Amino acid sequence: MRLRKSESFCAWLVLCSCCIVSAGSSTTQMRSNFRDPPVQYWPRPLWFWNDTEVTIAGVGEQTRKSKELSKYGGFGILPFGKSFRPEYLSEEYFALYGAALEQARRLGMTMSLYDEYGFPSGSAGAPNSRDTSLFQRKHPDLTLKRLDKHEQTVAGPSVYEATIPSGTLMSVVAMNTATLERIHLTNAADSRSLRWDVPQGTWKVMVFVCVIDGYPCCDYLDPEAVDAFIEMTHQAYYDRFKDHFGTTIDSTFHDEPTLYRGEGRTWTDRFNEKFKTRHGFDPRPYYPALWHDIGPDTQAARNYLFGFRTELYAQGFPKRIQDWCDEHGIEATGHQDQEEVANPVSVAGDLMKCFQHQEIPGVDKIGGNRPAERVYKVISSAAYNWDRTLVMSETYGAMGNLSWDQIYTVAMEQYTKGINLLIPHAVWYDDTHVAFEPELSYRSPIYADGLPEFNTCLARLNVMLQNDACHVADIAVLYPIATLQGSHHLDGPLGYYQGGVAVPEADYLDVGETLIAAGRDYTFLHPDVLDERCTIEGNELLLRNKIHPGRFKVLVLPGHKTIRWSNLRKIKAFHDADGKVIATGELPSKSAEFGHDADVAGAIATMFAKKPDAATLRERLDNALAVYDVEYEGARAPRYIHKVKDGVHVYLFANIDPTALDTHVILRGRLELEAWDPHTGNVQPAQYTHEIEGDCTVTRVRLTLPPVRSLFFLGRQNEG
Repeated sequence: MRLRKSESFCAWLVLCSCCIVSAGSSTTQMRSNFRDPPVQYWPRPLWFWNDTEVTIAGVGEQTRKSKELSKYGGFGILPFGKSFRPEYLSEEYFALYGAALEQARRLGMTMSLYDEYGFPSGSAGAPNSRDTSLFQRKHPDLTLKRLDKHEQTVAGPSVYEATIPSGTLMSVVAMNTATLERIHLTNAADSRSLRWDVPQGTWKVMVFVCVIDGYPCCDYLDPEAVDAFIEMTHQAYYDRFKDHFGTTIDSTFHDEPTLYRGEGRTWTDRFNEKFKTRHGFDPRPYYPALWHDIGPDTQAARNYLFGFRTELYAQGFPKRIQDWCDEHGIEATGHQDQEEVANPVSVAGDLMKCFQHQEIPGVDKIGGNRPAERVYKVISSAAYNWDRTLVMSETYGAMGNLSWDQIYTVAMEQYTKGINLLIPHAVWYDDTHVAFEPELSYRSPIYADGLPEFNTCLARLNVMLQNDACHVADIAVLYPIATLQGSHHLDGPLGYYQGGVAVPEADYLDVGETLIAAGRDYTFLHPDVLDERCTIEGNELLLRNKIHPGRFKVLVLPGHKTIRWSNLRKIKAFHDADGKVIATGELPSKSAEFGHDADVAGAIATMFAKKPDAATLRERLDNALAVYDVEYEGARAPRYIHKVKDGVHVYLFANIDPTALDTHVILRGRLELEAWDPHTGNVQPAQYTHEIEGDCTVTRVRLTLPPVRSLFFLGRQNEG
């Protein structure tokens, strides 16, 4: 934020008492919905049918009381635990599920179709269930696969003979340990054996095979396997409850179909042929780069290989589910696992790209020292990049019995970082056997009394933010997947669950949190989106989207060792057009494409005369623009988000600190404002002035917030 040292502006006081945003039926309806939110905006928790015999009578009673006493608007039903009855996907199970749907329809509630028995999605009943995968039983050849490397060091000259290990042969490469020269030997392998005349030197002979891992979920990278899973689960519901789809059932939910399974080496046996079709060259000579430094081509090879793996995942699992949902009149949501890991390459692959084809990107806010709040902006930025409306979070799971202040704080941080569909975790059918606290139901002595007020507050946030409003931010941050992939290798020392390899140059999550703390909202730009959807207009970078068109005045380049040359060309063009480019850490020296390292080095040398200093990021941001979209007076910057819908500007401010806040907010433009309180439903005039700052009119509005409270300002631009 910038301290305002001068108040010598042309200013006039506007203490407005009129209904500023009342013009038009849409805002009139929003005002009514905000005061008393319809059921469609009420939160819908996961409902664990856990470790017991679930009955139609019990389902009917809990559904009704959850609406009447907790103000829940529906559920996502999650069968869970070894003692759950009736048997998953049996006719008795579907009869029970049908009864839940009928009760929901009678009560005007809606449901999200959770696609598994336990989790993760993809097995039709495996971990957190009775450990019997219906999918593995029916389709053993379509289950998860992994890539194995068998390596032997040999000295030449000599003759090397070996038997090829079982599995689908993906590649055989020998690499000189001194020179890193590689010799591609796959074609020399005869059936299941290899004979090679070893040249002078010491060589690593590496044989790469794709094998069935044994984990019982479907092969996430294979659309045929995913279609078989969909047929077994999603289609089974549709065949029985067709009339509820698009009405009572409005979405599906998948849970943690993550690439860290298969020991972080999730792969598929048709990888090579699909890669060659996509990229036009043979990937097999580059397989050693998945584990080893292979010389100057290392970073580019890893980008191609790891990048294509995520592409197969994005098109293989979430896209196939989304395609099915599109055909059946509903939407798809779901999330990865371990999203907070800074290097996601062995965890989720490319975390943003996972959501390229998914209607509602999602994240999991869970306990166990897992700071998901650091990646909320990655997930919401995926929605903005690929022009989606909703951003989901499964929230509060395994966080213990939180205080109400903690519950509200988590929610407010999520909504100010772009999440607008909070799914509480969870309500438990049998509240005497809760596996992951808290138990957020009308039966809880801790939460029962406060749930109606909290859920009404969430519903008001949903009324205001669950729409096609455009997200507004001056700052874009390049999502550094090129450097994450280029610096990654398989079987890293951290273990696949924690990302495998620490990437020292990857400061992007710290940069994001620094921007938020400074009161600067931003959007991560995926390299694909920068290439394909962004253009330069004057000294601004434009994101050409329908719902979320971006107009960025500053581009932040977080630490990179490897960058796409195609990205850097556009960044340099933006820089040369007097766009503001700020680097925060290591400057890139390697290209994610073969043959462009020198181009990267040359462009960087012309753009940056000295090494960036991350400690001065705030100062450089203050100097980059004369007037930002949102600024604060004083030292404290509350969380905020700014969106625009049909000419109405919607600002949500949240004080998540334990002390009260009394400050002034400077909003770019001449706005006529009202204050809308999501905690009470009250709407009243805001206290503001219009002033001139430089060559720009701004609106200076007083913001007072008690601890753990939020407030909307709504208004239209007035050019008078």
